[in-house]
Amino acid sequence: MSAAGRESWLDRADRIGRRIENALLVVGFSALALLAGAQIVLRNVFSVGIVWGDPLTRILVLWLALIGAIAASRDRKHIAIELADRILPPSLRRIVVVIRSAFAAAISAAVAWYAFSFVRESYEYGDTLLDLPAWWFQAVMPVAFALIAYRYLLRATAAALGRE
Repeated sequence: MSAAGRESWLDRADRIGRRIENALLVVGFSALALLAGAQIVLRNVFSVGIVWGDPLTRILVLWLALIGAIAASRDRKHIAIELADRILPPSLRRIVVVIRSAFAAAISAAVAWYAFSFVRESYEYGDTLLDLPAWWFQAVMPVAFALIAYRYLLRATAAALGRE
């Protein structure tokens, strides 16, 4: 397969990934807004509420925060202090980008590992949330941090090869 074919495949995979991430964010934010709004109206007007509404709201916030972090790392909209980029000459900036991205990848991979351990223990202990296995809802944590680590590793590699 030619390099152009691989780039085309990678571009297509990136486009599909972006669409999935964006769709999850839109659906999640919509569900969160509707659920929170319904809870407010039901409690203030009818003095009742949805029993599973508050736990589901917390789950949605967790998922949205992590999917948002994935999207931020994708679009380079994450929080960053890039002082070195402003004061260093271009020849040294690349080295700083490699180190910074590799460090972010390592930290994200470590968090993914510990999140996976947490989810595995939740599975082993049979924790439940909304009368369902809690690990179903927690599984987003290791996946999100693994994806973030992967993106930073790609960015460090691209910078090291001079392609960033």
